[in-house]
Amino acid sequence: MTGDRSAAFTASMGELFAAWDLPRATGRVYGLLLITDDPLSLDAIGERLGLSKAAVSPAVRQLNSWGLARSLPQPGSRRLLVEAAGGLESLLEASHVRARALIAALREGEDLAAPGPARERLRDVVDLFTGYVEAGEHLLARRRAR
Repeated sequence: MTGDRSAAFTASMGELFAAWDLPRATGRVYGLLLITDDPLSLDAIGERLGLSKAAVSPAVRQLNSWGLARSLPQPGSRRLLVEAAGGLESLLEASHVRARALIAALREGEDLAAPGPARERLRDVVDLFTGYVEAGEHLLARRRAR
């Protein structure tokens, strides 16, 4: 990929993340990691994207927490290398952890809502997220069976 196309891709990923109310820097870092074969240091990420280490570090932490990237400690050094995670499986697994936590919290709210529209709304949201997790688990099981 040429430099101009790489820059356009990472900028596009940043805009996509921003449209989801996520940090633009996180999207740009993720875009760079996706198109880079070898793991990168935080300094290299910042240099390639024109971002400070203060912007890169929280972006990498967010990507790690979402299962989109992983940090690789370097023996005998405080330096980390970062790479994009394996794709759909790690993304869905991380998303399912969050969705299950949301489902549990929503179920607690069901007990607080009196019978009527509020309780039905909560049940609809629980059903939506439960269906999302079940569909994702089905997709993961099919992919693993291949």
